[in-house]
Formats: sequence, structure tokens, C-alpha cells
Amino acid sequence: MRWWLVVASLWLLVVLTVSDAQIRSRPRNQDEETPRGKRKRDGMGHVRARSGRSRPLKIRLIPGPSVPVKPGQNQGNTLILKSYKNLQEQHSTYNVIPVPNNPGEAVTPLTQEEIQRILWREEEEHREEEERLRRKDEARKKKRKQRKEQAEKQRKIVEERRREEEDALRRQVEKEEEEWRRQEEERRRQEEERRRQEEEDRRRKELERAAREKERKLEEERRWQEERLREELLALEEEEEEEQENVEKEEVWLRGDVFQMLPKEPEEPEEPDLLPAPIPRPPAPTEDELEEVEAEEVEEEGEEREVVVQNRGSLPPGCDISDVTVTCENAKLTYFPPLSIPELKFLSLEGNNISNIPAEAFNGIPNLEWINLKKNKLTSSGIDSKAFKGLKMLTRLYLDGNLLEAVPSDLPPTLQELKISENSLKRIHDKSLEGLSSLVTLELEGNLLSEGNVDPLAFTPLIQLSYLRLGRNHFRTIPQGLPSSLLELYLENNLIEEISETVFNQTNNLNVVSLRHNRLDETRIAPLAWINHRNLESIDLSHNDLYLVPSYLPKSLVHLVLVGNNIERIPGYVFAHMEPGIEYVYLSYNKLDGEGIESESFFGSYHSMVELCMDHNQLVTVPSGINEMTNLHFLRLNNNKIRSIPDEGICDANHSGDSTLVALRLENNYIDPQKVSPTAFSCVRSSSSVVLKPQRTK
Repeated sequence: MRWWLVVASLWLLVVLTVSDAQIRSRPRNQDEETPRGKRKRDGMGHVRARSGRSRPLKIRLIPGPSVPVKPGQNQGNTLILKSYKNLQEQHSTYNVIPVPNNPGEAVTPLTQEEIQRILWREEEEHREEEERLRRKDEARKKKRKQRKEQAEKQRKIVEERRREEEDALRRQVEKEEEEWRRQEEERRRQEEERRRQEEEDRRRKELERAAREKERKLEEERRWQEERLREELLALEEEEEEEQENVEKEEVWLRGDVFQMLPKEPEEPEEPDLLPAPIPRPPAPTEDELEEVEAEEVEEEGEEREVVVQNRGSLPPGCDISDVTVTCENAKLTYFPPLSIPELKFLSLEGNNISNIPAEAFNGIPNLEWINLKKNKLTSSGIDSKAFKGLKMLTRLYLDGNLLEAVPSDLPPTLQELKISENSLKRIHDKSLEGLSSLVTLELEGNLLSEGNVDPLAFTPLIQLSYLRLGRNHFRTIPQGLPSSLLELYLENNLIEEISETVFNQTNNLNVVSLRHNRLDETRIAPLAWINHRNLESIDLSHNDLYLVPSYLPKSLVHLVLVGNNIERIPGYVFAHMEPGIEYVYLSYNKLDGEGIESESFFGSYHSMVELCMDHNQLVTVPSGINEMTNLHFLRLNNNKIRSIPDEGICDANHSGDSTLVALRLENNYIDPQKVSPTAFSCVRSSSSVVLKPQRTK
């Protein structure tokens, strides 16, 4: 085994020695084969002599004395360099002679020391060249490393900048989300506040309605009790009369005469009659204690009746009194009755022929809170300017159905409800409603008003006005100067042709607008008229001249009534901008057909629509988008030209939620009920809620 190791080691040593010899001989061979210009580029020592060094002698190897040298063997500037050791080993018979620049010069062989020096110089230059190349390579590597470090540094800077931008973007997104959440919370809070206010108003109205109902029942009960008491008193008086006739034959007054008052002349109203003479009471019985008790009870009933008579003593025929209410409706009165009942709160004189109200009409009833003077013959000249001035507690005044040409002057500032409909009002100037800062409801329907005779400053004093009715007048545009407190505006049955973009600028609290039975078309509604309103929820544009559903409707719209127009098309995305979304759309009695409804017509209302009415149109198919309405409760498609119901035309088969559709009407179309798939109405809660009959025949 050791023998083989010795042989392998020797063989390896020989290989390394031969390789070293080849490596050492390679530079000189390259120099011999490299052209002159190449050696200049490679930096050989003897060529770089042009830069200032002394040019070395050209040498060549020639054979020894035994071998002749031929002149043709000189190749000019070729230099063959080999190491001195190789020269001795391989060419021991050669001599080294310098090569002259001129061929004619004499050649002197070099000594061994000179040759050694030349070889040492070449080796030194070779080492310097290698050192230079090494330094150059190191410099190149250093530059490459620097470039790499610079690129890495630049990459880190870019990465850091990118992270900073991402952080800034994330912070911006978080800030926007926080702002959105804050706005959403504010909107929800406002919605809750609005709902709470509506609930309070609804509860208040219910309480008021319940109170009025209770008051009406109490009044009926009082009237019934009065009637019963009257009958009992009449019976008692008849008994007393019989007793008195039996005792003495003198004439006495009957209690029933109190209600048989003589009619008064309307030209000269008389003063209220004095109280009748007291009725003589029967003598107290002395038979026994029981009879005495019965007499006392009769005496108490007589005293109670006297109080009632005292409150009714000045009432004309046809009038009734109940607690704090006097009612003289349809009593054919031609004058304002003189009353002196300080505790009176409610007075109704509806349906008479009263033409004037004197200044002292309410002197005896200064605490009135409600006056009803509907359907009389009152004129503006017949009402004294100071007639209502002394009523410090008046809150409601009804003057409907008279002949007034102007709003009465000096109305009390406590007034909250004023109704002057169905009169002949010709003008409302800037002072007509002055001082009515507590007015909440104002009704001026059925008069001769227009935008030309209503001063823009007329509504300025009404800082609490919430409900304004101006229907059945002659307005061509929305009146100017509407108060900012307004909640509901009714302008139906006018001549309105346009809605400008500034008319609702001050009414930011507006909730309901009714413009039915006018002359509006979609081109005369300004784009900015009401689109930015946040509280406007209900708009009634029925019975106008619309040919398509108007665009730029309010963002907060919930109810939209477009019945009885000429609508032929529902533009795409017309409901997409609404928040939280429209819920009730009424498009009955129009001219809609299959081509007028686009696939995006109901976009934005798929999750909010509750009630959709498209009956009495010209639809030939179920409109697209209905099957995507996940909250739809009522759908009316009756009285159209629909011939078939697709399986997914109304109900989406992929919807897995509870059935929401409560009522579906499809009668008076051309549908064959036998051809309707059972799955077509899968989203309807009950099959009995689907109305399919009758259908028209082809």
C-alpha cells in the first residue's frame, strides 16, 4: 500500500513540474505571437520605452561556433525571450548577440551577466505589470462593490420612501374612514333625533286626538245629562204646577219658559235677558223625616238647574253650551251673538249668515282659545280692525268659506293656526302677517293669490311656520321668501310651470312638497333645485306634464308620487344617488312600456324599495331589476299588457333570505295562469297574496 502511495506522489510531482514549466513559458510565447500594437496595449516593458525609458537592446539567440548563422534568420523587431535556465538546459550551444537597429552595424555577443540583467528586468516588469493588473482588478472590484453598495443604499432609500408613502396613505385612509364613521354616526344621530321627534309628534297628535275624542264624548255625555236633567226638571215643574194649582189659582212661571226666548232682530241686537224670577219652592213637609229628606234632594236639584240656566241665559235659539264650549252651528244667525261667559274657551259659529264682527264682540269672552267662523258671509270691511286684538289666549282661528279679500289685521300674537281658505284673498303684502311669530299652520287655499300679489317679505315674520297650504290658487312659480322653518308645503291645483334652483335655498328643513295638478315637465325643474336637501323625503308630482322620471331628485327622498303623467321612460341610475335609498315609488297611470325601462333604472334602490306601483301602463314584460329588490313588500303590475311571468322575473331563486313580498297584483293582463311556473312566486309570503284573475283575452 505504501508503495502505491510513493508512486502516486512521484507522478503528481512530475505533473506539477511540467505544468509549472508550461505556465512559465506561456508569456514569452504569447509575446512572440502578439503583434507590436498588442504588446503596447498589454504594457510590456521593452515596448513602453516610448514613455521615457531607455530603449533596451534587441537580442537574438544564434547557434554556437559549430553552427553557422544565416542572415535570413533575423525577423526584424522580433524578440525571443526565455529564462536563463531554459537557455542553458535547452540551447547550450547557442550564443546571445544584440540585434542592431541598422542591419549594417556590427553585432557583439552579450555576456551572461548582461543576459541575466535583461532577464531580471523583464521579470521585474512582468511582476510590475501583474501588480498593476492586480491593482486594476482590485479597483474594478472596489468600484463594483461601491456601485453595489450605492444601489443597495438607493434601494433602501426607495423602499423607505415607499413605506413612508404607504404609511401616509394608510393614515389618510384611516382618517377618511374615521371621518366617514363620524359623519355616519352624526347622520344616524340626526336620523334617531328626527325619528324621536316624529314619534313625539305622532304621540302628541294621538294624545290630542284622544283628548279631542274624550272631550267630544264628555260633551255628548254632558248634553245627554242636560237633556235628561231638563226632562226631569220639566216633570218636576209640572208636578209643582199641579200642586200650586190645587193650592191657589194664581199664575206662576214654568221652568221650561227659560228655553223659549223670543227671536231678536238682527239690526238692533238686544241685551241679554235678565234672569227669570225665582221659582217658588214647595213648603217643607212635616209628616216624617223621609219626606223632609226628599224635599232637600229636590231643592239641591233645583239649585243645580239654576246654575245651568244662568250660563245659558244669553244664548240664541239653536245654540248649545257644554262646559267651556258654545256651539251655534247652522243656527241661521245673522249677527254675532253677544256673550258674557268669561270662562268660555271654545266658540263655533260655523254655517251661519254672519257678515260683520264689531269691535266689542269678544269683550264678554276674553279667554277664548279657539274660534270657528267657517261658512259665513264675513267681508274684510265687516270685521272691525280691533275685533280680535283683546283675545290674549287665542291659538286657533278658522275663517274658511267667507268673502274676505285680505287677512284680518291685528290678529293676536298667540295665534298658532290660521285658516282662510275658500275666500277671495287678492293680496298679501309685507305687513299682512306681521306679529304672528307663533303661527305654526297657515292655510290659504282656494283664493286668488299668485306670485304677483304675494310680497316676497310676507312670510318673514312667521319664524315658526311649519305647514303652509297654498293650493287652488293661480301661482305659476313657487312663491319667494318661504320661511326657513317650513316642514310641509302644499301647492296643488295651481299653474306652476317651473322650479328654479334658488327657490328652496332657505328651506333646509323642508320634508314634504306637494305639487300635483300643475303644469311641470322635467326640463323646467332646475338640477340644483333640491338635490342637496337632506330632509326632503316626500315629493308629489302627480298629474303634471312629465315624460320621464325627473333626474336630480333629493338625496334624502323616500316617497315619490308620479301618478297620472305621460312618463315613458325611467332613466338609468336615476335613484342611485339617494341615501339611504328610496322606498315608495308610485308610477301608476303613465305610458311606460318595455323599452322605457333600462336594466339600471332601479339601480340604488334594490335594498330599500318597499312599495312599487306600475299599474295602468303599457308594460309587456316584468321590468328588469324587480327580482333584485330584497325588501319589496307591495308590487302592483295590474292593468298592463304582460303576457308571461319568467321564473326569475319577480323572485330571485338564489336569494336565501325570508320572503318579503306581501302583496302582488297582476290582474287585467294577458297572462295564462296555467303557464306560470310555481317557482315564479317563491318570494311571496302567501299564495293568496297573488292576484292573477281576471285576465284579458287576446
